[in-house]
Amino acid sequence: MDFALNDDQRAFQESARDFAQHELAPFAAQWDAEETFPLETLRKAGDLGFCGLYIPEQYGGLGLSRLDAAIVFEELAAGCTSTTAYITIHNMMTWMIATFAEPDVAAEWVPKLASGALWGSYCLTEPGAGSDAASLKTRAERDGDHYLLNGSKMFISGAGSTDALVVMARTGGAGPKGISAFLVPANLPGIQYGKKEHKMGWNSQPTRAITFDNVAIPAAYRLGAEGEGFAIAMKGLDGGRINIATCSIGTAQAALNRAQAYLHERQQFGRPLAEFQALQFKLADMLTELVAARQMVRLAAWKLDNRSPDATTYCAMAKRFATDIGFKVANDALQLHGGYGYIKEYPLERHVRDNRVHQILEGTNEIMRVIVARAALQEGALERLR
Repeated sequence: MDFALNDDQRAFQESARDFAQHELAPFAAQWDAEETFPLETLRKAGDLGFCGLYIPEQYGGLGLSRLDAAIVFEELAAGCTSTTAYITIHNMMTWMIATFAEPDVAAEWVPKLASGALWGSYCLTEPGAGSDAASLKTRAERDGDHYLLNGSKMFISGAGSTDALVVMARTGGAGPKGISAFLVPANLPGIQYGKKEHKMGWNSQPTRAITFDNVAIPAAYRLGAEGEGFAIAMKGLDGGRINIATCSIGTAQAALNRAQAYLHERQQFGRPLAEFQALQFKLADMLTELVAARQMVRLAAWKLDNRSPDATTYCAMAKRFATDIGFKVANDALQLHGGYGYIKEYPLERHVRDNRVHQILEGTNEIMRVIVARAALQEGALERLR
């Protein structure tokens, strides 16, 4: 068992770190304050392959493993959490199209998405269907060579500024087996976008509701067979949970780096804060918890890469643990800065705001506990889940 990064992984890590330091971190505060969606910077990320990290090479992606992608996303998130989180969502929806679309449809759309020439949004959540995603009401009715899409989606990242949507809609009866997945061009007649939500964090990406009114989708744009949409959504979310957990880790690492430097710089009672044992112990706990969370995320990514039957459980455990720890470490780093941590001149308050939502999206951490508890109660589970 080798925990060291290989040469390729270190090269990907260094490339992502360099991009984060020069193209993300210097502008993250401005994007946050002005609620700017930095499309030009995203295109630069696309030029480096970051928009198609685990997309097959045949479609212009890098074809990396989920573990490799997690290493890249962690470094990017240290530069700008919000922008990186959008890149992870874009990767997830692009992977869904590459994996489940008809070959000619995938060939038409995926290379442009993987390169950053086009941008995508993922549409699952509805006003009345959040944690209970299988109760969604948006409906797609077959009409000859098309489906007519009606309904609404809520809290959609990038909505109004993207080119393609992956939409989960009901084609059959109640429950998860009645749901299908569709690729929907974002400019089709009948699509309306709501106002841009003003959020606590994640301000460098727009979030809007979307309404579909008799939107005609080519039947060839269905992803997978009818009734497979919920399973496709859950497969996508396994990777999505690793991605969001990794964003928490990268942000927390940036906060920890800042806190460590501040303890050396700041003096109180005639000596540096770094000489106070209480603060040393706090820093030690932050580092220990962050390293543990990172290893759990990478284990889950490895399980997903190797198609472990328990991968969904490991992804849920990693998402729950890493997003809780990531928020705690960022919040502790703010506390170590005292009043300076609370003002926008320092990035700590932004790290806290951006990391907070990770405990909610891609399945709330309460839902992650439901997934893990169900698995843990199965016969022989505790022999496997180690």
